[in-house]
Amino acid sequence: MRSCCTFQALRLEMRMCSVVLGGLLLNTQSALTITTASARNQHRLSMSFTVEERGNPNTLSYRLFFKNADGKYISPFHDIPMYADESQNIFHVVVEVPRWTNSKMEIATKDPLNPIKQDVKKGNLRYVANVFPHKGYIWNYGAIPQTWEDPGHKDGDTGCCGDNDPIDVCEIGTKVCSRGEVIKVKVLGVLAMIDEGETDWKVMAINVEDPEAKDLNDISDIQRLKPGYLEATVDWFRRYKVPDGKPENQFAFNGEFKDKDFAIETIKSTHGFWKALISEKTNSGGLNCKNTCVSAGDSPFCCSTDEAKAVVGGTSPCGTEDPIPCSVDKWFYYEKN
Repeated sequence: MRSCCTFQALRLEMRMCSVVLGGLLLNTQSALTITTASARNQHRLSMSFTVEERGNPNTLSYRLFFKNADGKYISPFHDIPMYADESQNIFHVVVEVPRWTNSKMEIATKDPLNPIKQDVKKGNLRYVANVFPHKGYIWNYGAIPQTWEDPGHKDGDTGCCGDNDPIDVCEIGTKVCSRGEVIKVKVLGVLAMIDEGETDWKVMAINVEDPEAKDLNDISDIQRLKPGYLEATVDWFRRYKVPDGKPENQFAFNGEFKDKDFAIETIKSTHGFWKALISEKTNSGGLNCKNTCVSAGDSPFCCSTDEAKAVVGGTSPCGTEDPIPCSVDKWFYYEKN
């Protein structure tokens, strides 16, 4: 039995085929519970969504598909509402990467039903390097559904076009979330990263169920209550690609975070781009917009229940995980520019 207090446990990458860590079943307000005794690869993530693993974890075959409360397969990109509570500006976030882990998991925007899968570079699975003093991702990292950073739109503040992905979120709460978990967050601010000439917004947020959520209401509260976290976030995003031979990333606004109101307006803007995308008013740019809940039956983006089942059925059943390479634990040291 592995201890949940060691990096060995972290290297499990929060695998959902077995959620028992250190002999204890994860049991928090939004924790995973096995939905059926026979389907060990299916777990309840919230009142509304479940996930289903397919393929072998830590391999090219691995996929994480989503279902709604009715058991219908859905797209986490298109079918999960952006808002959890519009009147309070509470947003849904799909967690792609749990804090402290290294596997570069992401919503597969170009695949049918947009499951979560591991990014691939030159035929190999991608892992984020540990650039000292950081270990893996330093937040729960994910995306807000029904948003899109339009590569055809040049942002007036950054001077660069969007990166063709949903808007990214760094959730800073105390809980280490699980891959595929759908959480409700309060937005606190945003960082404007320029990644290889593309605008790549990084929203700072906290899970509304976190015990610290009541005290965190804007970007200044992070600086006050979690000193050093914002600086560490900029440092992480600036340098995380350097071990791969790439230059440091740059930022608009001299690397300063914008406040909550600016962040919310930015999110709303990306939601507008997504609405244009899903209504065929703009070029999809190779994205797969098939969905089961949003588009009308006469839309080419409408995916029937049978089609969705066929997509999932065309992948491999959940199998045994492969070990994560030992090289993923390596730490990289180099002087900051």
